[in-house]
Amino acid sequence: MPPTPTQAAPHSAPTSPRGSAPLTDRLDAARPYVLSLFRIVVGLLFACHGAASLFGVLGGAAGQGGTLEAGSWPGWYAAVIQLVCGVLVMLGIGTRGAALIASGSMAYAYFDVHQKLDLWPIQNGGEASVMFCWAFLLLVFTGPGPIALSRLYSRR
Repeated sequence: MPPTPTQAAPHSAPTSPRGSAPLTDRLDAARPYVLSLFRIVVGLLFACHGAASLFGVLGGAAGQGGTLEAGSWPGWYAAVIQLVCGVLVMLGIGTRGAALIASGSMAYAYFDVHQKLDLWPIQNGGEASVMFCWAFLLLVFTGPGPIALSRLYSRR
C-alpha cells in the first residue's frame, strides 16, 4: 500500500517530470569533488603569494617586484608559510594542519597589518587576508575531499 502524503518519507524529494533526481541531489553528489577543487584553487593562489614574495616571480613581493629580505619579520616568515602551506593544501597532504596554520597566519596579518588602518576590510586592504583566513578555516573542518594525495596513502 503506497504511503499517504502525510506518511511520505521525510527526506524524499520530488523528481523532475522525466524521472531524474532533482537538482539538489545532483549538487549534493558533486559536493565532495567541488570541495577538492576549492581546496586546490585556494592552495594554489596562496602558494603563488608566497612564491612571489620569496622568489620575485608573478610580480614579486606585494606586486612591486623584488623579493623580501630573508628572515625579515613578519613578511618573510609569512611568505614561507604561504608557500609551504599553500602547496600542502593544494596537493591534499596534511590539509587540516596546513590549513589551520595558514588560517592563523592570515588572521594575524589582518589584525596586525590591516585592521590598524580602518575598520572594514574593504577600507583597509585586508580583503584577501580575510578571505584566505575563512577559506582555510573551512578546510580545517571539511578536510581535503576525495581528490587528495593523502587519500592515495591512506588506501595503502
